[in-house]
Amino acid sequence: MQVQFNSDSSVMGTENVAERIETSVREKLARFEDRLTRVEIHVRDENGPKHGADDKACMIEARPRGGKPIGVTEHASKVDDAASKAARTLAQRLERHFGKATRHGHDPRPEKVL
Repeated sequence: MQVQFNSDSSVMGTENVAERIETSVREKLARFEDRLTRVEIHVRDENGPKHGADDKACMIEARPRGGKPIGVTEHASKVDDAASKAARTLAQRLERHFGKATRHGHDPRPEKVL
């Protein structure tokens, strides 16, 4: 599973923000690692230098093998909190996504037969 991290300049307050968030997301999505090709993490401060409640946003998009991307966005007052909430929500959605395929016992993208 490839992880790509993107952020705007206002979020990068310390050097290890990207490393910290990537590690946290990898831990939460570890059980799906063999079923995902890529995970993209986007963090941003929605109102820049102005301060406000829940102005940090984290969007995480997971790309399941042979399936459509699944994305979530969460907001919080701290970037780490927004990333943690987004990773938790994404893990729940992936659980439902992969659980449905297992329950129905079919390939998520069957080949068309003409």
